[in-house]
Amino acid sequence: MASRGYLGAVPSNQVVVITGASSGVGRATALAFARPGVRLVISSRSRPALDDVAAQCRAVGAEVRVVVADVREPETIEQVAATAVTAFGGIDVWVNTAAVMAYGRFEDVPAAVFDRVVDVDLLGGATVARVALARFRKQGRGVLIFGGSLLGSVVTPYTSSYVTSKWGLRALIRALRLETRDAPDIHVCLVSPGSVNTPIYRNAANYAGRGGKPPPPVVQPEKVAAAILRCARKPRATVNVGAANRIIELGFVAMPGLYDVLVGPLMRAGGLSGDPMDAHDGNVFDPAPAAGEHSRGEWKSPRWRVAGTAAALAGAVVAGGWAARSRR
Repeated sequence: MASRGYLGAVPSNQVVVITGASSGVGRATALAFARPGVRLVISSRSRPALDDVAAQCRAVGAEVRVVVADVREPETIEQVAATAVTAFGGIDVWVNTAAVMAYGRFEDVPAAVFDRVVDVDLLGGATVARVALARFRKQGRGVLIFGGSLLGSVVTPYTSSYVTSKWGLRALIRALRLETRDAPDIHVCLVSPGSVNTPIYRNAANYAGRGGKPPPPVVQPEKVAAAILRCARKPRATVNVGAANRIIELGFVAMPGLYDVLVGPLMRAGGLSGDPMDAHDGNVFDPAPAAGEHSRGEWKSPRWRVAGTAAALAGAVVAGGWAARSRR
């Protein structure tokens, strides 16, 4: 396959594979890439949801292939790659956003649920990387983009399996970058948003007794998809998406004691709803109904909440810094 550059506009004949394309950021990414001439291979566990995404992409001129696959099953991910190669001649960009989530204290989350979240979010990412990089090595080029999370850099309570997965995924990606330094046209990228308005919170397993929700500030999945598109045409190692990410990371690293005091109450106030919820395993083991698979959830952050949250976090960091100095 002839080499195509990544600078400037996304090439109209680009071949893009998206695993996790039926919902949330993955779905938004498929729709963002869709344009006349672009060739997409979209994949997830849900055929009805994929068919809906494919119809929307074809309506704007993209050529689409649909493959039902599970990132836990290597043979199905091999089939995704084989479909792209057979139908379109190769793979330019592979985006993996497949993820599940569980809420609850570590000791309240069943071991099978915890293990499945890690299996999908971390080991599934490793499976995708293994298949994608094998294809890129044969081609001599390619861009692999992972959907990460702010929770790969900081820790919140009640999300231990998701946090464990995202920290592990960030380490894996760093290792892959080191190991592909001999191939300058192969890029491994991480796009890490803060809270995103997707259905993952509603579809998550829950053992917290209260529903989950994205703590403010919340961005829309289309903003994350736009960052992925920019990364596809001009690869960057890590892209942060979210107004408060850097402030939260600073607090976590620079003032861990203060962070640990604040994060529990903030998570209970901003990351869990007031609605009581019986324990359930969400979409951890089985896909959500197609009717529940959308790009967006039902949450939003008005601009004043974004600015207010960022200001409050910054104030906490500054106050903590002065308090620490005064005790010296």
